[in-house]
Amino acid sequence: MTENPERRNFYGRIRGKTLRTSQKTYLAEDLGPLTLPGVTREENPARSPLDLGRFGAKPLWLEVGFGGGEHLVHMAARYPEVEILGCEPFVNGIAMLLGKIRAAEVGNLHLHPGDVRDLFDVLPDACLSKVFLNYPDPWPKARHHRRRFVTQGYLTALARCMKPGAEFRVATDIADYVRQTLEEVPQAGFELVAEGDAPWEDWFSTRYEQKALREGRPPHYLTFRRAG
Repeated sequence: MTENPERRNFYGRIRGKTLRTSQKTYLAEDLGPLTLPGVTREENPARSPLDLGRFGAKPLWLEVGFGGGEHLVHMAARYPEVEILGCEPFVNGIAMLLGKIRAAEVGNLHLHPGDVRDLFDVLPDACLSKVFLNYPDPWPKARHHRRRFVTQGYLTALARCMKPGAEFRVATDIADYVRQTLEEVPQAGFELVAEGDAPWEDWFSTRYEQKALREGRPPHYLTFRRAG
């Protein structure tokens, strides 16, 4: 059965601890100009594909669930010739990212502060050259595994948006998430390129990874390529 976008359930936190005054300022002053227009149902009720002409011929990358934004800002600074989209519904994480963007003075980032499925609805076919999924919510209980990103509802939409040959990176410290990733991602039209405990050459360790290491959970890195 096809999912009805009007009735989507969203699982996970939207807000956490009380924001600092500076973070409230970032949200008030910076979020609007950085938000990718035409993604929400209010702005785009017909769910028409976004016009990405504003990015010219630049490669377009996406980070799904950027957390506190460390990796996202690092990649934007390292690859100024690329436009990078960041998607995250957690307000506190968005505020943290905005502070990092100010400090790094990067100008090649655009955000969707909400459910990534809404973004997938309106991205044109084969527009993404690289996608990152770093330390996604593990949903450890078996009955919640269907909420994980590495399920067909998310992955088939992601595959449609990615160019043939585009790279999909997954980093996690949860062994069962690795298992499900290896089972589900190839079914959506991806080929496994590499996996193991060695990070990518341009990897930036996030606060979630540092927490995992402190608690004795080794990271695992998986690289897939969009088939076709």
